[in-house]
Amino acid sequence: MPNFKQRWGIQSNFQMTIIIIVFAITGSASAWLSKPFCYWFGITKETLGFWYTPVRLLLIFPIYQVLLVGIGLLFGQYRFFWAFEKKMLRSMKLGFLLPKEK
Repeated sequence: MPNFKQRWGIQSNFQMTIIIIVFAITGSASAWLSKPFCYWFGITKETLGFWYTPVRLLLIFPIYQVLLVGIGLLFGQYRFFWAFEKKMLRSMKLGFLLPKEK
């Protein structure tokens, strides 16, 4: 636990607990929300067959990114999760999606 706190710049165990809760809620919510999004886009198991699961997983990715920052904001950890999001997108070579740093 001290390694995470030091690497992520977390000051207290309470903040660490909140961050873990946000990650748990976000993962569950993004998986849950992917189903209605699939129906909205007309993506069904019958139309895609084998490709339904990979397409749904690809759909979960942007939902997760938005929810992570949004739920982090609701829990008062916006600064941490926005920095985490930027670092993750840059490491995936998707930094071009972010606004330019001033």
